[in-house]
Amino acid sequence: MALVFIPSLMQKLSNGEQRVSVEGNNVRQVIDNLDEIFPGFKERLVEDGRVKPNIAVAIDGEITPLGMIEKVSTDSEVHFLPAISGGV
Repeated sequence: MALVFIPSLMQKLSNGEQRVSVEGNNVRQVIDNLDEIFPGFKERLVEDGRVKPNIAVAIDGEITPLGMIEKVSTDSEVHFLPAISGGV
């Protein structure tokens, strides 16, 4: 199972858990399964079937441009991060 790191601002949804093992072959399945364990995650992470624009997804340390269809392996680490923009 993938190890999902719960952002501090969402740990209220996970009863304070910082890391959770979740099954899934891609980001969509991981989010769906995370939401089954801790209802409310999908609403915080997904909008119109896509990862919300203010959220970045990192799989094994790499920010993914593929969003919901990015593959996740059983030993992957998944992070949901606030997307950062800036510069001129």
